[in-house]
Amino acid sequence: MPGPTMFVPQRRTGRAAALTLVFVGVLATGAAAGSWATGPHDARTPARHREASSDSDADHPPPRTAAERAAADRAVDDRAVEDAARQAVEDGKSGSVAASEVVSRSGDRWSSVYTAAEYEGLERALDGAYVGVGLSARRGSGGRMEIEEVRPGSPAARAGIAPGDRLRTVDGDDVTGRPVTDVVAGLRGDKAWGAGRPGTPVRLGLQRGSRAWERTLLRERLVTESVTVDRPDGPGGPLTRIRVGPLVKGAGARIRDAVQEAGPGEGVLLDLRGSPGGLVSEAVSAASAFLDGGVIATYDLRGRHCVLRAEHGGDTRRPLVVLVDGGTMSAAELLAGALQDRGRAVLVGSRTFGKGSVQMPSRLADGSVAELTVGHYRTPDGHAVDGVGIAPDVIAEGDAEERARTVFAGLGGGA
Repeated sequence: MPGPTMFVPQRRTGRAAALTLVFVGVLATGAAAGSWATGPHDARTPARHREASSDSDADHPPPRTAAERAAADRAVDDRAVEDAARQAVEDGKSGSVAASEVVSRSGDRWSSVYTAAEYEGLERALDGAYVGVGLSARRGSGGRMEIEEVRPGSPAARAGIAPGDRLRTVDGDDVTGRPVTDVVAGLRGDKAWGAGRPGTPVRLGLQRGSRAWERTLLRERLVTESVTVDRPDGPGGPLTRIRVGPLVKGAGARIRDAVQEAGPGEGVLLDLRGSPGGLVSEAVSAASAFLDGGVIATYDLRGRHCVLRAEHGGDTRRPLVVLVDGGTMSAAELLAGALQDRGRAVLVGSRTFGKGSVQMPSRLADGSVAELTVGHYRTPDGHAVDGVGIAPDVIAEGDAEERARTVFAGLGGGA
């Protein structure tokens, strides 16, 4: 089973106004905006981490902040969750529902309980793939569900569905006014709606202007494009722009490849705005593209102080600007904080979200999964992130990319 997660549970953030349906809220309660393994890393692609010894300042944990102490006070008792689920199963009831009640009473906003089907979807999403029809949508006026984007080559694209179309029903159920995560579950075929497997059908009721129609689509396994790269021109010349969404499997390697392929002396603009976080191992891999070893973050795991370290051999000379905003969360904050504290990048934008807790998944009696808070991480300089976020070096809102080019000019880089 994947390990500590650093995705943000979507149902708890309230940020689902424009949620990608193809991701089933993927990342964490769907969750769009959650990560797994046996330390804060993916067991299949382990990050360099170790329990702290006494050979560096990072090995000596600073005192906990008030926010961290408060979070620790709210931490869920894992045994209580496991006992509740086991007792419910013995009584012929739902283990996941009983466990969820315990988590809800704790007040820990980041701990979650998933059914086996939901968790399978999260694991698949974090592997960089999902089962769906290739739609993203948003809540419009009056609770209307509107198609925001259609993935090229997807079942939805082949069916002629277009951005701006209204999604009225999923398998006959009216979705007007429904939570986006419920609609996501319907499109993906999660437990409440049927079996979400490639080749299973889903019937959509759609409307475009005065025309209303229904179309049955077959779900497919689709690959997530979580990292996109281009070379926009502008004042000072071209730069390599790397836009990062969820830090799913392979994202770090894609970032590293983009850095290696950038032109001589060309600056890199790493856009982490709106990135919900993801696999800690991928954040470490991405940071390693710009560092030559050293501390990326420290974290406590059930009382043990541990250190995440970069691999050696990254590009330490190329000018680097990182764009951040209030949607930069969790593992993406870990990445941004490491590059800032190590003096490797200038951060431009607005303060990040502030999710610095680490969750560990464990299997319950009925096959469901409880993902409970087990610790918090800090940046290389010991700055806490949870509840406070990371402040950029240069504050910018709508003109962030323009400000970034000004920064590049000061750095002497190719923008």
